[in-house]
Amino acid sequence: MVVLHTPRLRLEPLTDAHLEGLHRLNSDPEVMRYITGKPDTLADTQLMIDRVKARWAEWGYSWWGFIELATGELIGAGCIQHLGRVKSGPLEIGWRLRRDRWHQGFASEAAERMADFAFEDLQAESLCAVRDPANAASGKVMERLGMGYTGIEHWYDLDMARHDMSRADWLLARERRPGHRH
Repeated sequence: MVVLHTPRLRLEPLTDAHLEGLHRLNSDPEVMRYITGKPDTLADTQLMIDRVKARWAEWGYSWWGFIELATGELIGAGCIQHLGRVKSGPLEIGWRLRRDRWHQGFASEAAERMADFAFEDLQAESLCAVRDPANAASGKVMERLGMGYTGIEHWYDLDMARHDMSRADWLLARERRPGHRH
């Protein structure tokens, strides 16, 4: 399983060891407002971890827990998975962050690293993301990442705003990142 690093985060594949921190994240109604519309129970969070562990075993990628280096705490989670959770779907990037870490650049930092993994390690030709149309904050992260809005589509039983990025879009966005050294 793949551990990723950023200046402030360690992205670890989710396991049972992350249950408490992930449940703290997933049980916050504000965090889940645009994801499922309701907080997860402990059993919901365990089911997520069980699905994620199976995907890591099958695909070699799935959901990571975002561990803040300064505190050692799980402050978020994010994924590279297949849209609709089916292998034939395009690669999707997604994230969620603890409310006390919103507006500090953590989502963008983690998203950039996960996108790099998708394009460099998995050799993806494109990457998509979906969000509740009202979730403007995630939309801004998608824009900063280099993704463009492509319309409203029905995913995960909801009408979602879809954003897409080609390999060329990613390369261009990566070149514009502060501190890029390629």
